Amino acid sequence: MRNKYFIIVLMCCGLFLLLPALPKQLSPISVFRVTEKPAVIVRGSNGSALTVNISFGDIEVEKWIQELNKPYPLLFVDTKWAERFPETVQLIKEKNIPVGLLGDEGVTYEQNTPKFVKQLEQFEKTFELKPLWFRTRDEVFPLALSSMLWEAEINALGSSVTWSGGNPPPVTKGEILSVPHHREERIDFAELKKLDKDRTLITVEAMLFGTTVKVKKIPE
Repeated sequence: MRNKYFIIVLMCCGLFLLLPALPKQLSPISVFRVTEKPAVIVRGSNGSALTVNISFGDIEVEKWIQELNKPYPLLFVDTKWAERFPETVQLIKEKNIPVGLLGDEGVTYEQNTPKFVKQLEQFEKTFELKPLWFRTRDEVFPLALSSMLWEAEINALGSSVTWSGGNPPPVTKGEILSVPHHREERIDFAELKKLDKDRTLITVEAMLFGTTVKVKKIPE
């Protein structure tokens, strides 16, 4: 009997020692789906979550990220921008700021599946992780794109309201705020401080994971 227990203990110890060597793909928290079928998430049930779309900017973006404090916004990053500014990318990684993949306009994916695949591969190479979130520039998600995201276990995230400065929008329960920072349309990062005065910001994960979410229909 003692020999039997001794063997069981040895097996448990051996499994414990092997755990660090298991591939990252087996991690239960590496990916998750918020919805039960392909859909675009546009709102949570509680709180306010900030998301920022970044495809342009150098020093001002790096300075803003340096000054960011928790709870961090979700950054949607254009892969071409990320390639140009590796130092800023490294800062995002060091601070463990949540980041998603920012794509092009939705229509570009209707007949161009390789484009999505290439962007996804570049994102994984740059950030050394698989994105949990994807957003198109115009928040339009054609059926073909939504199907690809579902197969890749990546969540399509839209927003409740887009804000590019000025007076902040009225507070709405469960809102997902989208802020652009592109060459043609970008916010002064100092403006974001206005949001802290009338709403309590939480992370997208805190708002959505394990809660009821609102979605919009995917165009056929």
